Amino acid sequence: MELKKEDIIEVTIESTGFEGKSVARVDGMVVFVEGAIAGDVVKAKIYKTKKKYAEAKLVEVVTPSAQRTTARCSYFGVCGGCKWQHVEYPTQLQYKQQHVADALEHIGGFKGLNILPIVGSDEVFYYRNKLEFSFSDKRWLTEKDMDAIPNVEGKIVSPNDEDAAGQQQNPMTIAAGFHVPQRWDKVLDVHECFLMSEASNGILNTVRAFGVKNNIPAYSPEGETGYFRNLVIREGKNTGDVMVNLVTFEDSPEVMERLAVELREKFPAITTIINNVTKRKSQVAVGEYEKIYFGDGLIHDTLGTHRFQISANSFFQTNTKQAEKLYSITKEFAGLKLTDLVYDLYCGTGSIGIFISDSVKQVVGIELVESSIMNARKNAELNNISNIEFLAGDLKELLTKDVAWKEQYANPNVIIVDPPRSGMHPKAVEELGRMKVPTIIYVSCNPATLARDLQMLAKDGYQIEKIQPVDMFPHTYHIECVVKLVLG
Repeated sequence: MELKKEDIIEVTIESTGFEGKSVARVDGMVVFVEGAIAGDVVKAKIYKTKKKYAEAKLVEVVTPSAQRTTARCSYFGVCGGCKWQHVEYPTQLQYKQQHVADALEHIGGFKGLNILPIVGSDEVFYYRNKLEFSFSDKRWLTEKDMDAIPNVEGKIVSPNDEDAAGQQQNPMTIAAGFHVPQRWDKVLDVHECFLMSEASNGILNTVRAFGVKNNIPAYSPEGETGYFRNLVIREGKNTGDVMVNLVTFEDSPEVMERLAVELREKFPAITTIINNVTKRKSQVAVGEYEKIYFGDGLIHDTLGTHRFQISANSFFQTNTKQAEKLYSITKEFAGLKLTDLVYDLYCGTGSIGIFISDSVKQVVGIELVESSIMNARKNAELNNISNIEFLAGDLKELLTKDVAWKEQYANPNVIIVDPPRSGMHPKAVEELGRMKVPTIIYVSCNPATLARDLQMLAKDGYQIEKIQPVDMFPHTYHIECVVKLVLG
């Protein structure tokens, strides 16, 4: 059977692979089906064909898998944020465990590894401590919205659109929510999200209503006009602190002061309100400058016994409760002694180094982003920690060329690396292998790049003692791992 674009086929889903791609076969040809899970019998529409595979979108579930469940969120399948909300959570964990094993075997070439049972999240909803919403004057319409407005062509609403009855829409159209996948010009208008908290939903809806009521428009990148760009809410899950950060195109103290009063009246738990202002076209929710309208512009949270200061634009692990588990595993795997010198590479705001500092002689953290290093130093000071130092710089350069800093320290006993999704630079991995440090703890958020880097370290004599997957993001295919490597 030759598969062609627009064909609708009925298939049985055999497995769910990495990044949530479900696999079926038609006459031996692999078909990746979006939105299906292992065990489903579905009808799917082909939208891409290649020599060895095809890609399709789910049209109808003919027979549901036993692992399928009803998604809690009414926006599921549209916003793209919780791609596995239709999968029972224990099954999600099974998929993630298998993804780690598959990546290490097929990419890294490893077999027979000691992969421990995955550590699941106690909370599968309302687990995030940070959520970023976007504003737009163009609203993405769901199929339900389309059904409610007969004869609407396309899925875009702007102040100049007219409905089927010929009546002009409310000239103050403000969509506040999330960009739909691969469409940065349109925003799905969200009124309830289960990722952060009920309070965060109330804050979002209050800001949107304030804009509509006061005729304050969303930012339009085409005309470079408007006001609201992003709403970033941060919560201290262990402290109760709440930060509201409005990212706007204009600096309007009068607007912010009125909005701040309304937010404080409705949500007394808010501890700080900030306005980041930017004229840049980039849609990154960071301002060129920042103004504080309530509080001190900071919130705090804790990991274990340590307290952390969090500013509007600083990094902090998004799932606080799971981060505590992740760091505890990292600390246990390292087998730390009070005589140890530890390098904490890609240290960010210093959370791992601070977390382990009471068990070692000294920690040296290295991070490229200068603002993160500043936050790390403040966090160390906040916790009265004197045995930790932070260096700003590119890790590859600091390990291979700009090595003068090493003269200040003895050789480390343990190295902890926690790189971004792209993994480590090959030159940095090579130098890590040459250092012959007895123990390396690799904290990874991407099994594919983890497998690649471990393969390089194995060539330098490192053996993988054990691997602990940790689920930081329920309802997504993302998975963290802590790996202990020892020099053979």
